[in-house]
Amino acid sequence: MPALLATVCLACLACLACLASGCGAGANPAVVVVGSSSVQPYAEILAEEYAHIYPDCEIDVQGGGSSAGIMAAQTGIADIGMSSRALKSGERDLWSVEIAKDGLALITHPKNPVLNLTMEQARGIYAGAIANWSEVGGLDAKIHVISREEGSGSRGAFEDLVMDKTPITTKAIIQDSNGAVRQLVSNDINAIGFISMGLADKTVRALSLDGAAATCENVKNGGYSLYRPFLFVSNGEPDGNTMHFITYVLSEEGQRLLADEGLITINYDKK
Repeated sequence: MPALLATVCLACLACLACLASGCGAGANPAVVVVGSSSVQPYAEILAEEYAHIYPDCEIDVQGGGSSAGIMAAQTGIADIGMSSRALKSGERDLWSVEIAKDGLALITHPKNPVLNLTMEQARGIYAGAIANWSEVGGLDAKIHVISREEGSGSRGAFEDLVMDKTPITTKAIIQDSNGAVRQLVSNDINAIGFISMGLADKTVRALSLDGAAATCENVKNGGYSLYRPFLFVSNGEPDGNTMHFITYVLSEEGQRLLADEGLITINYDKK
């Protein structure tokens, strides 16, 4: 019996060590995270930092868009779906948590003289009713409208927040990622696009909207109205390694990482 007791004690110690590490053994399957291309780069940063802390854990982050991520969660293909839009009526049976808020920025080339648009002007441009920059105080030049694809969380949020049921012009140039939109705008002085605020770098200019600059502080104080939720969703309440990763994302450390990348976080205010 002493040998059996020793075996049981060793097993208990192994279990305690596993719990302390926060993740199962390397043989366990990876936590699969699928969805929004807007959320994806932030999820990849979180997964990388998480792996440094818990090296036995594998977080597999893939894109595909918000609708694809939600469907992957619904069908169990993914442990976590990423969405950059609010859930629709047929999706609200999913378990979900908001990991941060993201401002949407209207962007132009840095040399474009237009610095501010009203909401009505932004809607008019994307509807095709305003086709020349001179109509909004800019140069006499045709506006090149760039949009995200159907099913994109960014597009869905933009349609809800700006378009007010007015369809986006069919003449818009369609791109499948924030990075692609930013690249096109950075190379075209007459282009306009919309991207995640945290991804607006020095290669483009984020326009003010109704006189409010596109900043995290203005989102927080209500001055800037273009923002959307970043959600993690799951088919039922997560557990095990999946929940442990989500808990890390919502921790002060996880929220600090997101704030440092330009998101509006829940549990941490960037100093």
